[in-house]
Amino acid sequence: MTKTITFLLATLFAITSFGQTFEGKIVYKNNYKSKMPNMTDEQFTTMMGSTQEYFIKNGDYKSVANGSFFQWQLYVNKDNKLYSKMSNSETLLWNDAATNPDEILKAEVNKGVTEILGFKCDELVLTCKSGIQKYYFNTKLSVDTKLFANHKFGNWFDFLSKSNSLPLKSIVDNGQFTLESVATEVKEMKLDKALFELPADSKTMKSPY
Repeated sequence: MTKTITFLLATLFAITSFGQTFEGKIVYKNNYKSKMPNMTDEQFTTMMGSTQEYFIKNGDYKSVANGSFFQWQLYVNKDNKLYSKMSNSETLLWNDAATNPDEILKAEVNKGVTEILGFKCDELVLTCKSGIQKYYFNTKLSVDTKLFANHKFGNWFDFLSKSNSLPLKSIVDNGQFTLESVATEVKEMKLDKALFELPADSKTMKSPY
């Protein structure tokens, strides 16, 4: 289960990250397919959330899910840390975004594979040590990759350096589960920087995952 949680923490945010050229909210629909005999598809999806609201301003982002276990993640650019809030603890778990337990073995780009929300999307297929990751993106939704140059966790900078864009859809397949995440809404809006600050008096600890 510890290995599963590690994969989940690394992939949840990877459904995300418009750069300086986009400020606003993206809503994603998530669907998990379990490969674990002791957990059903429905249990996985309920635990981690079937919907996710993603907010981005400059180099900071926050994901809020409707999961019974996973509640939200916050990436603080100046600290290069990814904070995760779970329902079973008030303490925030953080991961050093400069580290990456995964490794990319091969990367392939396929042009004009699908259309999502009116955007014609290319496909980036990453063959990783952990499994296969597929991302679908349109270059109109560009990202300032320099902001995330130190964000190695979850293969995030590796993806951005090849796409220079945000994914509108992603499929992450590993030994524990398959996660398909599809954008259902993209809304450009000005966001208060306070949204990307840790709650007052937050207790934090390094994630064991």
